[in-house]
Amino acid sequence: MADTKQLYQEVILDHNKKPRNWGTLADATHKAEGHNPLCGDHLSLTLRMREQVIDAIAFHGESCAICKASASMMTGAVKGRSRRDAETLIQEFRDMATGKLDLDQQPHHLGKLTVFAGVRDLPTRVKCAILPWHTLHAAFHAIASTSTEAEADPMHAPIGGSA
Repeated sequence: MADTKQLYQEVILDHNKKPRNWGTLADATHKAEGHNPLCGDHLSLTLRMREQVIDAIAFHGESCAICKASASMMTGAVKGRSRRDAETLIQEFRDMATGKLDLDQQPHHLGKLTVFAGVRDLPTRVKCAILPWHTLHAAFHAIASTSTEAEADPMHAPIGGSA
């Protein structure tokens, strides 16, 4: 357990200091803004789709270390994947972060993203980790702005299938 926590902390610090895919895509085909009013996180996500595959993806904004690390790892995980595969990762990440996915008992495609499994034990940080994923889902569905509060709360709102 201590090794898992240390790995989690190292990954968070690394991706917070050196976020991957940081910036904006000028030729984005999809974009969305994500807000977590509770923590103050604000992300802008842009991506370019080519034939239903994420060809390029970038994010920027002001956020806590957990949110930035989650966004950094998410962009790396979904780049080059189909929209359908990315939607699967969105749902699996959300389920893992909220404790609905038992990584030892249920099949999943999360790979290195399982480093965030411990966030489920930190209820105030779950929304921080989920915000980038919720924002990616919004971008896929042409929703310009999304939030982690009220009816848009990713802890409670259903995430639909790919369209």
